[in-house]
Amino acid sequence: MKPRLIFLVGPTASGKTEVSIALARRLNAEIICCDSMQVYRGMDILTSKAPARARKKIPHHCVNFVPVASEYDVSQYRLKALAAARAILKRGRVPLFVGGTGLYMSVLIDGIFDMKAGDERVRRRLYARIERIGSAALHRRLALVDPSAALKIHPNDARRIVRALEVYEVTGKPISELQKTRRGLADEFDVRIFCLDLQRDELYRRIDERVELMFSRGLIPEVKRLLKKRLSRTASRAIGVSEVAAYLAGRISRDGAALLMKKNTRNYARRQMTWFRKDRRIEWIRVFPGETAAAVCAKIEKRL
Repeated sequence: MKPRLIFLVGPTASGKTEVSIALARRLNAEIICCDSMQVYRGMDILTSKAPARARKKIPHHCVNFVPVASEYDVSQYRLKALAAARAILKRGRVPLFVGGTGLYMSVLIDGIFDMKAGDERVRRRLYARIERIGSAALHRRLALVDPSAALKIHPNDARRIVRALEVYEVTGKPISELQKTRRGLADEFDVRIFCLDLQRDELYRRIDERVELMFSRGLIPEVKRLLKKRLSRTASRAIGVSEVAAYLAGRISRDGAALLMKKNTRNYARRQMTWFRKDRRIEWIRVFPGETAAAVCAKIEKRL
């Protein structure tokens, strides 16, 4: 039998952290973070990381290790996460991937093609065009040369649009065709994916509650410290950075920053769910208002 790997995914504020801790205890698992922002140091409140005490009790990997000035991409993450998973298996424990970044989940399970011929000049030119005419215009160009890739990439996702167009310009082949040659965890392991599923009203209530909690726990001082550093393009996209920066600059009120964060987080949650709903391998776990993490954990255990 193939060794088993478990993914616990879901939109932001769905309760993944609490459920993952309970599940890790029950399954003798170690947690591998599957979140593109929790890799950064100094962004604990912004990214709602598991508390330090919880990370000490249950080993966590791929979290809190990248300086905020550094760019970090999915290919770098994949290598580190795969190494962590294999080490966990050698220790006789279960790798439990936890997060809401669908792209990170996808490259682990399905693999990623290895393009050696990246071109920094092409990349810079494409980013310059986005700054001049916007990402939607380049997305329309992508739709002409690689319709399959364009369907999977949001018109506002500048990084992935640039990546797809760079691949096409350098290789002459659509990225969607090259991706068919990739191999991932699904080829080697028994992969199970569970996604927490909340009613929209309940999810939005939790998002609003989380944003208010973030402010009360010191979000503004955390962002103020971050803004004194040179943030990488990736790190600067964390929800809360631009909103709090606008407040600190006097352009909006504190309440206005909170409202904008709630709105942007809800939009992000919708995009997350759109991604997950496209994956037919996912097993959906309905979460009801007031349900404890232990109860949700028990539902997942029954499926294993």
